[in-house]
Amino acid sequence: MRVLILLAALLCGVPAFAAQRCDVQVPTEMADVGEVSLAYQSIGRNSDPALLMVMGLGGQLIHWPDEVVARLCQQGFRVIRFDNRDVGLSTWTHAAPAINLTYEALRYRVGLSVSAPYGLRDMAGDALGLMDTLGVRQFHVLGASMGGMIAQHLADIAPERVQSLTLIMTSSGAQGLPAPSNALLALLAKREAPNRALALEQQADLLAALGSPTVTDDRDLLLQQAELSYDRAFNPEGVQRQLLAILAEPSRVELLNRLRVPTLVVHGTADPLLPVMHGVHVAAHIKGSELKLIPGLAHRFQEAFKEPLLAAVLPHLQAHRQDGHWAQL
Repeated sequence: MRVLILLAALLCGVPAFAAQRCDVQVPTEMADVGEVSLAYQSIGRNSDPALLMVMGLGGQLIHWPDEVVARLCQQGFRVIRFDNRDVGLSTWTHAAPAINLTYEALRYRVGLSVSAPYGLRDMAGDALGLMDTLGVRQFHVLGASMGGMIAQHLADIAPERVQSLTLIMTSSGAQGLPAPSNALLALLAKREAPNRALALEQQADLLAALGSPTVTDDRDLLLQQAELSYDRAFNPEGVQRQLLAILAEPSRVELLNRLRVPTLVVHGTADPLLPVMHGVHVAAHIKGSELKLIPGLAHRFQEAFKEPLLAAVLPHLQAHRQDGHWAQL
């Protein structure tokens, strides 16, 4: 009887234990990595397999949905999310030269070289340096959009350390792939505003434009999301520098052709920024990769698509755990 009581207590305590272990409100810490300091959060047990999440253009670590992070942690992963350089609480490149984004974008469109203060491979070096600082030798990598481009470089730099690669709504950067509309590009580049109210409206407009046509956005909710981002950190010049890093990047097809890391490519059929052929092209050039297309998914982590995304990603991550465990907490 005492054994049964103890067993019942343990079973009833599992959800509470998982919730405590996977608290997404852990403090944000700083790590010095070469020339930059990176703000990061580590969620879960240090002994669990590490999952490094790399955010896209202008995105902060808070833009990974908390409920998604918690679910990944509850599946037995130590989730590490961080601010890339030039956004959030990480180092801003104040010494960078003035940027004429219109001029550089024009050079990109006609196939000329683009100047950038740093590249995506430098940002991959930041991410690898963070894992070095945390003492994590091997880890899984999940990157979204620009974060997926950084993740490609990370897997190329240190293939022996990346246990699996998950690339969401990203691109190979090859010429000839479908381009977004000029209107969307203008919204993406339009980050400066004379006051907070206009900055929030601009960000809400961008979020709406990146959303799925199958989902009706709540404008007030978009403004709340914009407000959280703005109040944590607002650095439009940094976002422009990140965009230059993307524009300055040559095609990564040769890089993708040499990758041998277990890879899952996830893309939405309604992505307005990187249309679906970008994901198809990435998968076609990574030997042995798996491609999963999600109907209606655009270029945001909207509520309606969180479960389909988790359903796509979790089996891949679990299949490549080296501890052999499948946590169901």
